[in-house]
Amino acid sequence: MMKDSLMTRRTIRQYSGRDVEPELLNQLLAASARTQTMGNLQLYSVVVTRSAEQKAALAPAHFNQPMVQQAPVVLTICADFRRTTTWAQCRQAHPGYDNFLSFLNAATDALLFTQTFCNLAEGAGLGLCFLGTTIYQPQAIIDVLQLPQLVFPVATLTVGWPAEEPPLSDRLPVESFVHSETYHDPTPEDIDRFYAEKEALEVNREFVRINNKETLAQIFTDIRYTRKDNEALSQTLLDALRRQGFLE
Repeated sequence: MMKDSLMTRRTIRQYSGRDVEPELLNQLLAASARTQTMGNLQLYSVVVTRSAEQKAALAPAHFNQPMVQQAPVVLTICADFRRTTTWAQCRQAHPGYDNFLSFLNAATDALLFTQTFCNLAEGAGLGLCFLGTTIYQPQAIIDVLQLPQLVFPVATLTVGWPAEEPPLSDRLPVESFVHSETYHDPTPEDIDRFYAEKEALEVNREFVRINNKETLAQIFTDIRYTRKDNEALSQTLLDALRRQGFLE
């Protein structure tokens, strides 16, 4: 049976004044390193931010979301091929990791580590918020954290002891994302079934109403994640990847 904490997990954006003890944090980080990793290379690094000054410097990169400065700890998890490259160079080897495939491998390692840490930290009673904004303005984070070539931020977590118990977020039914043997392209009838509960939620209906839209999907395409923003942020991401040495 799955642990109740996984089935009832919540995103926590409000934290108590209690600090996250360094010993506990280090234990969780060490345990998280037992997660899967490509070639056993552990292609990630974690920058721990505790100082108010550094949190204030990071906040604009995350659109000044309040929890960045309120949380006692902010973790920036980075795809890191610099350490491995330096190790190779110090051992008479010839690394070739300044390319997009290497970034994808390191980003996968970093995100696996991130999810393992989330599970362990929440099991210890901590609250977390995963900030998807990390790859929207990566250069700002790179500059604040002084990340060298072949190191790239891919995830940010705010961490602390919860001071709230928000409602559970809705989830699509399992049949919407599990495919047997081959991919099943959803039909319009499938879509109606998969999204019926989400679209019927009063909070989502209210989003549609106050934004003068016809459907919930339009909230995502026209307001939250627009083509214009996606294209602009994609270029920002590519530019940062190039500066960090993962693209020519």
